[in-house]
Amino acid sequence: MDIESELYKQNPWWERKFEEESIPREIYLKEIFGNMKREEILFLTGLRRIGKTTILMQTIKQLLINKTKPENILFVNLDSFNLLNCSIHQLIEEYRKIHKKSVSDFFYLFLDEVVSKNNFEQELKSLYDNENIKIICSSSIATLMRDKKAHLTGRTRTIEIMPLIFQEFLYFKGAKIGKADKAKLESYFKDYLKIGGIPYYVLTEDRIYLNELVENIIYKDIIAYHKISGEKVVKELFVLLCQRVGKPMSYNKLAKILKISVDSVKRYVGYFEKAYLFYVVDRYSKSVNEKTTSPKKIYVGDVGIKNIITEFKDLGASYENLVFLKIKNKNPNYYLENSIEIDFITKNLLIEAKYNREINEKQLATFNSVKSRKKIIAEGYKFFLETNNF
Repeated sequence: MDIESELYKQNPWWERKFEEESIPREIYLKEIFGNMKREEILFLTGLRRIGKTTILMQTIKQLLINKTKPENILFVNLDSFNLLNCSIHQLIEEYRKIHKKSVSDFFYLFLDEVVSKNNFEQELKSLYDNENIKIICSSSIATLMRDKKAHLTGRTRTIEIMPLIFQEFLYFKGAKIGKADKAKLESYFKDYLKIGGIPYYVLTEDRIYLNELVENIIYKDIIAYHKISGEKVVKELFVLLCQRVGKPMSYNKLAKILKISVDSVKRYVGYFEKAYLFYVVDRYSKSVNEKTTSPKKIYVGDVGIKNIITEFKDLGASYENLVFLKIKNKNPNYYLENSIEIDFITKNLLIEAKYNREINEKQLATFNSVKSRKKIIAEGYKFFLETNNF
C-alpha cells in the first residue's frame, strides 16, 4: 500500500487549486473559526450525512483563502480502506516526510471519522500534549467519544452539526423571497416540514438516498457496531419510535409490543441516541425520582427520516420536532400538570408548538399559570425565521 499516494489523493490542494463548490454552512464555519486559535481539539459530531465532511472541506477552503500554505494542511479520512492499518502518528510521520517538516512546525490536522481508529483517544491526547498542531475531527458515532473522552478531558470542544435550519433550507432551495411573499414562505415551510434538513436530500429529494441512509445508520452505527443479533427488533423499534414522535413514550409498553425486556428497549434507544437518530426528553420535575420514572418524549434527528417511515401524515408532530431541534441546545423538558401538557420548558422559556391549530382553554390556562421568563406559542414559519436568543 502506498500511503504517500493516498495522502496526495486526499489532499488535492498540495498540487493544484482546490475546487470546492458546496454551499457554505456559515453558522458552523463561524463557530469553527471562532475556536481556531484555541488549543482544544475541535470535534464535529452529528447524524450520518449531515454534512460534517463537507464542513471540514469548507474550513480547508477558507484557510487557503486566508493564505494558509497548502502544505500546512493535512486532511485524512481515517475510514479509508487504504489507511486501515495505519495509526494517526504513522500518517503524520509520512506527511512530514512528504513536506520535509520538522516536529516543531505548526500545521492543521483534519481527521474525518476519527473513531474508526481503535486508540484514537490516546493518540489525540499524545498529539495535543506534545505537538504543535491544531486538530479538527469528525465522527458520526458519539459512543466512543462519550465513553472514552476521559483521556481527552479539558482538551476538546464539541460542535454538533444539526440539520439545515429553515433559512439554510431556503438558501439550498434557491428561494428568492420578498417581504410580501407570505404564501410563498408558507409553501416552502410545508416543504421543510416534509423534507427536513439533510443537505443532499434537500437538494435532490431522492427518497432512495434517504432510505439507504437510514439503513446505513441502523446497520453500521447500531447493529454492527454494538454487535446486536436481533436486527429485526431494532428495525421494528425504529419504526415505532418514528410513529411516536412528540408523544409520551413508555419503555414498558414498547417492551410488551416488541416482546423483549425493558432493559433491551432502554439500551437500544440509547444506541439510537448515540447515533444522533433520536433524542429523548424527560418530564420537567424538581423530583429526580419523578423525572426518572415518568414517560419520556422522543424526537427524531431529522423530520425527513420520520416522514419516509410514517409518510407525511402528522404535521403537528413534525412541527413540534422542528421546534425541538431549534431549541435542543437549551436542554428542554416537557411540562405535565393535571394531565395537561405543554411541549417544552427550559430554565427561562416555555413553548407550546401548534401548527394550524389553536391552543385549547385548559392548555392556555396551564400555559399562563407556569412561571417562566419568556413564553412562546410557536404557530408557523415565523418562529423559524426569528433569530431569537432565547
